[in-house]
Amino acid sequence: MTELNTFIKLRRELHLIPELGYEETQTQQFLLDYIATLPQANLEVKTWRTGILVRVTGLAPKKTIGYRTDIDALPITEETELPFTSLHKGKMHACGHDCHMSIALGLLTNFAAKPLSDNLLFVFQPAEEGPGGAKPIMESAEFKEWWPDLMLGLHIAPEYKVGQIAVKPGLLFANTSELFISFKGKGGHAAYPHLANDMVVAASAFVGQMQTIISRNIDPLDSAVITIGQIRGGEAQNVIAEEAYLDGTIRTLSKETMNTVWTRLKQLAKGWEEAYQCEVNFHAGSDYIEVDNDEKETSKFINYLQKQHPESYVACKEAMTGEDFGYFLEKIPGFMFWLGVDSEYSLHHAKLNPNEAAIPFAIDVLTGYLESLSEI
Repeated sequence: MTELNTFIKLRRELHLIPELGYEETQTQQFLLDYIATLPQANLEVKTWRTGILVRVTGLAPKKTIGYRTDIDALPITEETELPFTSLHKGKMHACGHDCHMSIALGLLTNFAAKPLSDNLLFVFQPAEEGPGGAKPIMESAEFKEWWPDLMLGLHIAPEYKVGQIAVKPGLLFANTSELFISFKGKGGHAAYPHLANDMVVAASAFVGQMQTIISRNIDPLDSAVITIGQIRGGEAQNVIAEEAYLDGTIRTLSKETMNTVWTRLKQLAKGWEEAYQCEVNFHAGSDYIEVDNDEKETSKFINYLQKQHPESYVACKEAMTGEDFGYFLEKIPGFMFWLGVDSEYSLHHAKLNPNEAAIPFAIDVLTGYLESLSEI
């Protein structure tokens, strides 16, 4: 029987202990314990909240190359029935961050033993799924002290095969904004609707009406999405609901379109308050800017793939996926790419089961690429 790859083992151990944003204490300790087993001569380690920054000092550094992995999980009950299913009820690495971390550990392991000429900065970032860890970690004193000249990252992609890497210069992921709306009216007895203001009716009607923003206020050659993923309202089947809540997300390909969507939502809300005699409020959520890959750095990576891994490169289109890695790329040249993991189930699905062969493949590709960026 073939021995299981070290970093696949690590991925499975991390998969057992998923934690939500800024709650990743067990994950942080697991990572710190592993990092402590590596050669320490060229390593410096700092913690920031539940995240970790590790610098590998180069042999003759002229720049610092950054590599980011996210470490948090999602509030999803796992349904994979794998032998290493989540031990934390209602939490799951359903977006592949366990794979992301194991790849980062693979790279760190290689370069702790064999440093490059340039510095490497590994960022184990919390709270990517919310409320957003990229922007605050960038604003930290710890990150500013080790500010990188280049920033790289990846995200697993169930729709691509193992051995495929999909990337493009320019816009890769969309602007995203979390959407939380509350409706407050007047409750009452189900038999006397004329004496109440039913917020289930108001909220339900609003769900349909907001889609006219996409169909009638956005240029049809542009793209935007409004999705309501959760509706809550009412206490009993025979009581008219005094309050109702809509939770969702907005995705756009430009900041201008995002502003248009929000402007129209607030205009509709004012009309709803009049029409349904209720109070409509928007509650703060996370806003992520687009992931905009640097043209020069992305082209350099594509050229490397075409020469060293010619069967791997896939030219892709932009996606409506949200990622707070965009905050790194707003300030630092770099790129993110899709790593194929060939799963029947999508990201954020309770049965997501990435093909783990993608882990050693990614470590191999990125090891070679980082070496090419920092020739000794």
